[in-house]
Amino acid sequence: MSAIGDTILTMPVLCAVRRKFPTAFIAWVVEAGAAPVLQGHEYLDELMVLPRRWFKSPQRIWQLRRDLRSLRFDMTIDCQSITKTALTCRLSGAPLRIGAAEKHGKELSPWMNNLRVPLLATHLVDRTLEMLAPLGITSPEVEFRLPADARAEATVAENRRQAGLTGRYTVINPGGSWDSKLWPAQRFARVARHLGDGHNLPSQVVWAGDRELDWARTIVAGSGGHARLAPATNLVELAALLRGASLFVGSDTGPLHLSVAVGTTSVGLYGTTRPADCGPYGPRNVALQQRYHGGNSRERRRANNDAMREITVDQVCLTCDRLLHRDATERAA
Repeated sequence: MSAIGDTILTMPVLCAVRRKFPTAFIAWVVEAGAAPVLQGHEYLDELMVLPRRWFKSPQRIWQLRRDLRSLRFDMTIDCQSITKTALTCRLSGAPLRIGAAEKHGKELSPWMNNLRVPLLATHLVDRTLEMLAPLGITSPEVEFRLPADARAEATVAENRRQAGLTGRYTVINPGGSWDSKLWPAQRFARVARHLGDGHNLPSQVVWAGDRELDWARTIVAGSGGHARLAPATNLVELAALLRGASLFVGSDTGPLHLSVAVGTTSVGLYGTTRPADCGPYGPRNVALQQRYHGGNSRERRRANNDAMREITVDQVCLTCDRLLHRDATERAA
């Protein structure tokens, strides 16, 4: 409901349900931070947006219950299966509430969802799709159908023109939702220099917030003139920028999964999360990991980025070379 990456990785569930039930009324309840990636999705009838920490307000909970029950849902699908998502499903009054069984049904969700499905797949995309088995949906095609926004596309096109990016380009994202997911900005700068020198491929460096802006400026300064600082972007503008890119390089965070969803070849860098669980989905993308920093979620979130630092610049550059060569061969075929 709140993480942008998880919201994107759950979109295939929406697409599979719509293909199975083309006339059904489908709503998605999401918190405000992740809502923009769903706004205008062709398979959604209604997007219900909640403020952050809504579940700590009795008034908000009561209002949500009233809004959900007015729509008379037949069933809910609790893809995350934690307390706040299961609570949303319970508040809906739906007689059938599908959630995860066993270790994937966390916190209080097993007591609020009444049809619990054992999930065997590893990757989040495949695992959430397994929850659709009670609906007769098995091994569906994976698609995201991330909405395109005409205004955002026009804004990004103008920004690219002003930056002199009239041809192919890479998007580099140095940020991460956890400090333990960060790869040094100086290394991203060397990757940008390599892509410019070796492939005549300039880079756009995206950022969010003052701290990431400082890293982005470091990358631009160390790129030998091959990287440009992207203007501030919202999520739909970032999607538009990624849609036109030849390559994306970044850590396990929302922009990586956004890149995958719009069909851009992506390189993900991993340290405190496992690519098997949440890597850039699909065979066209690559995740790099030298060492996994284990522990529970809180421990991994609070860890240092030593595991990320074990990924070398040469490894990233060689991976980019291979993917760019593959894509160029396919275009020429």
